[in-house]
Amino acid sequence: MVSPGTVLNSRYRIDERIASGGMGDVWKGTDEVLDRTVAIKVMLPALLEEAGFVKRFHAEAKTMAGINHPGVVRIYDFGNDAHLAYLIMELIEGDPLSRTLNKVGRLTPARTMLLVAQAAEALQAAHDRGIVHRDVKPGNLLVRPNGTLVLTDFGIARSAAASQLTATGAVMGTASYLAPEQASGEGASAASDVYSLGVVAYQCLTGHRPYEGDTPLEIAMKHVTGTPKPMPSDIPPVVRQIVERSMAKNPAHRWPSAAAFAGAARQAAGALTHGTGPTLPVQPVSPSPVSATPVSPVPSRPLSPATPGPVRPNGGYQRGSAAVPAAPAPLTPVHGVPYGPQAPAQESGGGRTALTVILVVLGMLAVLACAGYLGYLARQNSTNQSKSLGIPAHSEHVTLSAAGWLNGTDHVSMDQMTEGRRTR
Repeated sequence: MVSPGTVLNSRYRIDERIASGGMGDVWKGTDEVLDRTVAIKVMLPALLEEAGFVKRFHAEAKTMAGINHPGVVRIYDFGNDAHLAYLIMELIEGDPLSRTLNKVGRLTPARTMLLVAQAAEALQAAHDRGIVHRDVKPGNLLVRPNGTLVLTDFGIARSAAASQLTATGAVMGTASYLAPEQASGEGASAASDVYSLGVVAYQCLTGHRPYEGDTPLEIAMKHVTGTPKPMPSDIPPVVRQIVERSMAKNPAHRWPSAAAFAGAARQAAGALTHGTGPTLPVQPVSPSPVSATPVSPVPSRPLSPATPGPVRPNGGYQRGSAAVPAAPAPLTPVHGVPYGPQAPAQESGGGRTALTVILVVLGMLAVLACAGYLGYLARQNSTNQSKSLGIPAHSEHVTLSAAGWLNGTDHVSMDQMTEGRRTR
């Protein structure tokens, strides 16, 4: 018996049990040489008593170690002594599909087809190496957190199929996935793995196994002669046809290979996924071209980031969104023109010029009016003075001729002239 702390081959330390099956227990362990975590499967001691088991175990372990497929668990090492045989495998971080089904009951058709496609591709990789799994069931399909599936726990011992019909506990689950030819005692083949995977798909879609019974033998016989319950009507017909073909009683009526099964399932999964819409790739939208207004060339200057504003119909930029650097000399201000059709431009300053002309004319008229009025007052004053001095009105003005002035006849002393009048 093994227990936590047991070291196998002075290298592999057993830490904790993580699963149990019809052929043995799976433990989480440590490779103390490479310092990495591994999965250690310890075969049941009873299997060592069967003739030829150890030889077949070694041969198939070597073959499995040569499988290089992301959907098949990797084999690192194997060994045996007088008491036990063990297999050192890759430790898969994930949950068995059986645990998921226990939680949710059913899976969607698209999700089921995607998982079945991955499992069938992994089976094909094993079949290409001449290896038949012989124990395909949800407990041996591990689903990583990213949704990818890994096929584990290959049925190394060929004699295990015979002992499954009389075992208890976990064997009940194993009998539920047996192909009719296996239940009849015939040898397992690649077609047997296709049938078992079809039963897994049936359970994912319906939430239950196709056959139930009180004993593993009763369940196994129903795989030979029974008819499974029809699948729910909400399952697409193409999916039902794919699963029903994989579960045909006659191996010749099933999918010709696991690869053909995988291709049909993946095609259905793709059609169902793309038909839902959200997984379709979204085409990027190219930006609309922006029309630019030609401008006169000016020296390039860095602009501050534009302030978001309303979008113009022509896709142009918002006026005034960039800062203008200060110029070294005064610049003539440029008045912005609002967007859209404009009325004819008015000549700037026309109103002020007309107003200035009117004011000048009025000012001149006022000056002339004042001058005339003052002249009138002066004449009135002169007339009144002449009357008071007895000067005739006709002698108000003195007329001098050039000849009279030269001859002396009209010579008058300038001292006697006052404001155009002669004094006596």
